[in-house]
Amino acid sequence: MDITWWGLFLGAALMINLTPGPDMLYLMARSASGGRREGLAAGAGLWCGAMMHVLAAALGLSAIVMASATAFTAIKLAGALYLFYLGVQAIRSAGSQFQPPATGGRAIGAWGAFRQGVLVDLLNPKTALFFMAFLPPFVRPEAGPVAAQLLALGTLTVAVAIPIELAIILGAARLSDGLRRRPRLTQWMNQLLGTVFIGLGLRLLTVTR
Repeated sequence: MDITWWGLFLGAALMINLTPGPDMLYLMARSASGGRREGLAAGAGLWCGAMMHVLAAALGLSAIVMASATAFTAIKLAGALYLFYLGVQAIRSAGSQFQPPATGGRAIGAWGAFRQGVLVDLLNPKTALFFMAFLPPFVRPEAGPVAAQLLALGTLTVAVAIPIELAIILGAARLSDGLRRRPRLTQWMNQLLGTVFIGLGLRLLTVTR
């Protein structure tokens, strides 16, 4: 595989990861809500969820899910319901998610943020569809086993996303430090956080096979 091929692939991966999408919105909301620690944990969860999609695509499981209307709809509904649940919880918390634990706020912790990130990405069939559509055009039959190529290309795509999303996490986490000193603003931000989650759930419902 020559330099031109690698330049084309990495350039495409970079542009796709720079395009604002649900993952960016989720990381911004989670980092602003729980600070740097929870933001990094949520990011790690998203990356692990994405790698599961990459592995599924490499093994052909994604093609099976996309071919089944029932399986696709079930995953889509489960993901949307989970996002709706997160949104309602955020709205009902009345600003507590932006308050330090010492003041009575309920932080979900790093492990909770990690699990949440995995589920948000794993229950999104659009991610599976993305890897199925984006990776195959870059596969070269003469370069070796197709499954191995898909796995390597998918891993590189996730790797390109990590530094971009780290910058988002750190920027949003810095914003949360100022929010926690302004009670009225924290309540408003929590309403916004819930709205973002519900909006992502509604967007997920519009995804078609």
